[in-house]
Order: sequence, then structure tokens, then C-alpha cells
Amino acid sequence: MFQRYVAIGDSFTEGVGDDLPDGRLRGWADLVALGIAEASATRVSYANLAVRGRLLGPIVAEQLEPALAQAPDLLSLCGGGNDLMRPRVEISYVIDLMGKVVDRALERGTHMLVLSGGNPSRHLPMGAVMQRRGDRLAEAARDAFVRPGVTLVDNWGDPLLAEGQFWSVDKLHLNALGHTRVASNVLEALGVPVPAEWAGLEAAAAGRVPGTAAYYREYVLPWIGRRLTGRSSGDGRPPKRPLLEPVDA
Repeated sequence: MFQRYVAIGDSFTEGVGDDLPDGRLRGWADLVALGIAEASATRVSYANLAVRGRLLGPIVAEQLEPALAQAPDLLSLCGGGNDLMRPRVEISYVIDLMGKVVDRALERGTHMLVLSGGNPSRHLPMGAVMQRRGDRLAEAARDAFVRPGVTLVDNWGDPLLAEGQFWSVDKLHLNALGHTRVASNVLEALGVPVPAEWAGLEAAAAGRVPGTAAYYREYVLPWIGRRLTGRSSGDGRPPKRPLLEPVDA
């Protein structure tokens, strides 16, 4: 069983969309840490260096070495989703960068957890482009990362996770149910029991589709504005949980 878990990535790993009543974000990585702690007979520590809006290059440049410096026995990476949303993206570039993370982790004796994000393309404007790019990235990841010391979790290929009830009102980020579904996928892949209280949550909420005008005004136009000005939603934000801290199961 793992005792030192560190997560790196973007908004998906930060937990955007899974808002707690006190304003904090939870997310699948927090839930995975909790699941490991509940199943473990020893103390489990967890850190999360993810920052929303990050492309894969900055994730690797800014988060990988600080993560490995904490000597994790489990390191998770989900990245490339923001790259797919840029006008041009080279899938081979994304896979090569992910491979560098995997190689560095394995060199350190760290078990590597590689995830694809859920597939939001059914709900997004120009979703067909995202679908094609995401399919290519998921297929390349299946070819590259089925290897010893690596656990690959193919959330992109999870048909249930593509349903509307798992997505937040911005149509791009998972909601609490979606993050719980991903956490369940991860724990099952790692051979860790899924907490019984998570069972049956899939039917707990109906899918939400915001009005078109309000949706574009609140989410799409600000995103376009950031792209045109070279800004990111994560500019100036610190990592979510930069240092390993004990998980209270």
C-alpha cells in the first residue's frame, strides 16, 4: 500500500468543479488519498501541486522536480487537456513529455499513475475537434504507458463519465459526482477498495445544461479573452497543497 502520494497536473487534478461548502476545492486526487488512507494500516501523506490552466510543458517544468523531491511512492500525472484546446497541438509532443515524467518517476522507484481526463466533448462548442484530439491522445497513451511500474487510468474511454450529470455548469470541468467517479476508477486500477458510501452516486444528480447566451457570456468569452491576451486562469495561483501532509481518514 502507498504511503506518500503526490499529484501534479492542471485544473482536473486541482479539483475544479468539486467545491466544498467552505469554498475549498476537493477533487478526485483528494478522494484517492482518502481512499488509500482508509484502506491502509499505516499513516498516509498527500501533496497536490496542481495549478489550473497549466499546459503540460509548465506542469513538467514547475511541478515534477518539487514533487519528486518529496520522495513519493506514488506520483500521479494528468495533463495535456489544455494543450488540446490550443489552435495547434502535437500529440507526439504531449506523449513525449508525459514519457519523461514516467521515466523520472521510475528511475526514483516511484510508482507512476497516468490518467486521461474525462471526455467533455459532447457538451462543448466545437466538441468534435476535442473528440478527435482526445481520442488520438488516449490511444497514444494506451500504447506508451502500459508498462511495469505504471498504472494507466483511461477516464477518456469511460462512457458513463461522458454523461451530463458528471459535469459542472461550465461544461468543461467535472462536478463532485464526476470527481468521485474518477477517484473510483483510480482506486480500482490500483487495487484499493472503493469506499462503500461512493456506490450508487451516479444517479444522484441530473445533468445541467446552462442557457446558451448566459453560458457563452460567463464561460466562453472570458476563456477567449485569456487566450487573446496570453493569460491563464492559474496565473498567480500557488499549488493547492504543495507539501506532503497526513491524510485524516
